[in-house]
Amino acid sequence: MKLYPLTFNPVFSYRIWGGNKLKSVLNKSYSQDNIGESWEISDVEDNQTIVNNGNLKGNTLKDLIKTFKGNFLGHKVYQTFGNNFPLLIKFIDAKTPLSIQVHPSNQLAKKRHNSFGKNEMWYVMQAENEAELIVGFNQKISKEDYVNHLKNNTLKDILNIETVTSGDTFYIPTGRVHAIGAGVLLAEIQQTSNITYRIYDYDRVDKKTGQKRELHTNLALDAINYDFYKKYKTDYNQVLNTPNQLVNSEYFKTNIIELNTKLTRDVTAIDSFIIYICVLGEVIINTPDDATNYSLKMGQTIIIPACINLITIHANSAKLIEVYL
Repeated sequence: MKLYPLTFNPVFSYRIWGGNKLKSVLNKSYSQDNIGESWEISDVEDNQTIVNNGNLKGNTLKDLIKTFKGNFLGHKVYQTFGNNFPLLIKFIDAKTPLSIQVHPSNQLAKKRHNSFGKNEMWYVMQAENEAELIVGFNQKISKEDYVNHLKNNTLKDILNIETVTSGDTFYIPTGRVHAIGAGVLLAEIQQTSNITYRIYDYDRVDKKTGQKRELHTNLALDAINYDFYKKYKTDYNQVLNTPNQLVNSEYFKTNIIELNTKLTRDVTAIDSFIIYICVLGEVIINTPDDATNYSLKMGQTIIIPACINLITIHANSAKLIEVYL
C-alpha cells in the first residue's frame, strides 16, 4: 500500500480551564463543555489519533510505523525511536489560566515514569487584549528562595510574565516553569509525553470531581531550572513564501511559512516526516503521483510521510508551521 499525506481525527480533552474557541475559532466538532485541548497528532497511550482519510483510514500512528517504518517516519528517526512516534501536536484554548507547572527532563522522566521528557514550544494563534503567559523566572533564584515563595504564596513575584499577541513564539525546555494565561489560543509542539508537575493551581476546585487538583510540589523541586534568562521569547524572520526558522532543537525543528502564492518544497535532505499546522487562512497541498488536493484550514494538521520528497503548497493568504525532526 502506498503512503500519502495523512489527516487524523483529533482527541478532545476536558480541562478545568478550557473554553469554546476550539469550536468557535478553529471549527472543531464536539458537544462537551470546557474542552481545553485538541490533540491533533498523538501516539500517547489511550489518546491515540486515528487516520481519517484515504486507504489507510482507521490506522493509528503505531500501525503506520509498524507497516511502513522509515518510509513513514524517516530512516534516521525510525532508528532512534522505533515504533514510537516522537511528537505530540495540540491546540490549546485557555479561557482561564493553566496551572503553573514544569516538565521533567528526559533523564528524570525516564527514571521516574519510563517516559520521554517534555520539551515543547508555543505559537500564539490568538490572544485577547492584555493576555499573558508565564515563562521562566524574572531573577536568579535558589531552590530555597523558590520554596519560601511557594510557602508564602508569593510565587508570582519571581516569575517572568509576558503580555502576548498573535505570532509570539516561546520554546519551553524541560525544567522551565511556565503557564498559559487566560484568553490565549495557541498551537503546541512537544515531545510525546504526558508528564506534567503542577506547582500552583490557584486553589481551584474542579467541578467534575468537586476536588482541588493534585499538586506535585516535591517532584517539581528537582525538575526545575532555577536560572534566569534575559530573553524568553523566540525572535524569527518573517520573509514571505519561504520557511523562516522558529525553533531548532534536538527534539524538533519548526519553521513558519507565510504564503500568498505557490511554494514548492524539495525536502529530500530532511529524512523525516513533516507536519504542517495551519495557523491562519487556508492552503492546498499537492504531492507528486497524487491527484488529490489536500485542503488545510486554520486549526487543521497534516502529516507528509518521509518518503514524499516534493511538496507544493498553494495559498492566497495563510500561515503554516512546518515541523520535523
